[in-house]
Amino acid sequence: MTTAWIPDRSDRSPLMTLDAFTLDAKTAPEARVLDRLIAEAAIPEAVRKAASQRAAGYVRRIRDGSKPGMMEQFLAEYGLSTREGVALMCLAEAMLRVPDAMTIDALIEDKIAPSDWSRHMGHAASPLVNASTWALMLTGRVLDDDAPGMAGVLRGAVRRLGEPVIRTAVSRAMKEMGRQFVLGQTIGKALERAEGMEAKGYTYSYDMLGEAAMTDLDARRYAQSYADAIEVIAGACTKGSVEANPGISIKLSALHPRYEVAKEERVMAELVPVVRDLARAAKRAGMGLNIDAEEQARLVLSLKVIEAVLSDPELAGWDGFGVVVQAYGKRASLVIDWLYGLATRLDRRIMVRLVKGAYWDTEMKLAQVEGLDDFPLFTSKTATDVSYIANAKRLLGYADRIYPQFATHNAHTVAAILEMVGNESFEFQRLHGMGERLHDIVLKDTRGRCRIYAPVGAHRDLLAYLVRRLLENGANSSFVHQIVDEAVKPEEIAADPFDALPTATAPSGLVAPQAIFGGGRINSQGFDLTDEDTLARIEAARAGALPDACPLTRWRRRWSGRAPPACGSTARMTGRRPGGRWRPMAGGPQRPRGAS
Repeated sequence: MTTAWIPDRSDRSPLMTLDAFTLDAKTAPEARVLDRLIAEAAIPEAVRKAASQRAAGYVRRIRDGSKPGMMEQFLAEYGLSTREGVALMCLAEAMLRVPDAMTIDALIEDKIAPSDWSRHMGHAASPLVNASTWALMLTGRVLDDDAPGMAGVLRGAVRRLGEPVIRTAVSRAMKEMGRQFVLGQTIGKALERAEGMEAKGYTYSYDMLGEAAMTDLDARRYAQSYADAIEVIAGACTKGSVEANPGISIKLSALHPRYEVAKEERVMAELVPVVRDLARAAKRAGMGLNIDAEEQARLVLSLKVIEAVLSDPELAGWDGFGVVVQAYGKRASLVIDWLYGLATRLDRRIMVRLVKGAYWDTEMKLAQVEGLDDFPLFTSKTATDVSYIANAKRLLGYADRIYPQFATHNAHTVAAILEMVGNESFEFQRLHGMGERLHDIVLKDTRGRCRIYAPVGAHRDLLAYLVRRLLENGANSSFVHQIVDEAVKPEEIAADPFDALPTATAPSGLVAPQAIFGGGRINSQGFDLTDEDTLARIEAARAGALPDACPLTRWRRRWSGRAPPACGSTARMTGRRPGGRWRPMAGGPQRPRGAS
């Protein structure tokens, strides 16, 4: 391993501003972004070849070693390439939004009945997966039975009586699976359960389960949950450094009910103090605190919050402030450059966790619905893998100010990083319940660091997290799915994504935002209302039109003999003017307030 070919980053300006995060950068042509990333990374072919060989070796050792985990077995049996797998993913995802039991029953019947569950019976090594298959097979037969006559009527009655039971069984099956991927229902239980893996050399980053806050009460509850967790985790921070101690991950959207660009002023005034207090508590405990990534629409807003918090003088000398960067975003390299510049300007050392991303399907659909010029994310797994490796190289070049954290379950990605790294301090990360065998091998071989991202929370919060994990790893092209499929050769799994890039195509069915209607009909061009330049242009156009805009409302003078205010004037908008008060009339004359 060598760093001789890693370029010097000293020529990069540490004063990069948020002006670089334009709409053009967000929706830049994919080929242009990839060409730039590949050119800047300049990874030699010999290094790439060595990475593929090392990764193929990992695959063989994983297959020859212990049995795969339940997630790998489940995805091998019910991946997104099967009709049944798609049905389960749709069912699990839709149950998050179903308002009542009757709709759940109809949803279960729609998704489960048409599928052929019997062909999966007994294929999996996991008893839990086989038991789930048996239950789904029986459920499907009951729901699909529409035989005529008295027998059909009786079976229909059984079906109606059975739907609540089926509903409960499906929900419980989801919860049972969720238990495999959540460390504990409380932070105390999670710390106890973590002791076994810590004895093997792992450390943890705890994530308190929960989605975006919808009310101020939600936000306060999440903030208290984070604060309580930091207090408890502090007792386990005995290793003397942030890198060796456990840490915590927090979501900005969980800490404010209106975490959106339209409410930026309010967010900066109300959210920044909350995050700052949590960061101060983490510093006192000697632990790390990572800001989880949000959707692309909130990226610039998140960076503004991060800058405001990290600028706090009380955080000086603390190396535990961390930020998550999503490699599937076209602006990932800009985020890393900006974070390096911020750390340089503030004379800090921060952590950056590089992930591939968890909201791909949502982001792509939003880009189509909103009529953007292009997608904000890469359109293929191959392109995302290339972006990840190129940005990993970028982080290693910034090791003087950034402690790199590489979160991945992909053997080739792990191997590529190990081939690129030199003497830089860094760590790998994985999700609790996934990628155990790969990281056990790497931890033993390298004697390096590996951190486990461990969700903590009650079972009612499991489903949203579980669905994201299943969608991320359910495609038949994912490493987690392929690792247990003996038909896929190790060399194929470990193939260099840089070589595959020229032939990579967008996933089936994915069309550009302009072409979603087909047949030559062009989608209307939308406005990205999270982009500052777009908002400025809209405001300029609106301001110019105000003098000519007037509501279809008659106005009445209260007592002054002066003329009514002009349309668009401040007096009309505020309802006040010197010498009188103006009120809209609805249908006819009204008596002014206070008039006798």
